[in-house]
Amino acid sequence: MRHRRKGKKLGRTASHRKAMMRNLVTEFLDNERIVTTISKAKALRPVAEKMITLGKRENLHARRRALSFIRRKEVVYKLFDEIAPRFSERNGGYTRILRLGFRQGDQAEMALLELVGSEFEPVVPDKKSK
Repeated sequence: MRHRRKGKKLGRTASHRKAMMRNLVTEFLDNERIVTTISKAKALRPVAEKMITLGKRENLHARRRALSFIRRKEVVYKLFDEIAPRFSERNGGYTRILRLGFRQGDQAEMALLELVGSEFEPVVPDKKSK
């Protein structure tokens, strides 16, 4: 039974999973959207939302906690200066997951994880015309 077991293992060791989450969060906050598999997007969502909540606090301790996880200073600056102020009036729910269909090579279900209220237009997968 998986009672009280939080999170998915994603077929990786703990250190690999932690490194992957750091990389995904960094790229997500840098680009404000990321295309990945459904299971990775679902695992990434709470981590990304916690980083945005840290950014809303705007104190030195929160900035150092974000730097200990993200490890790219320019992304942390963007988080605290641009992204977090956008969500100052919002109490959570900063991200959205849109399903994109299946990947060509292995039929893995793909998803787009993006910030709510982003100025990008939604991505629509192209249909091949014959």
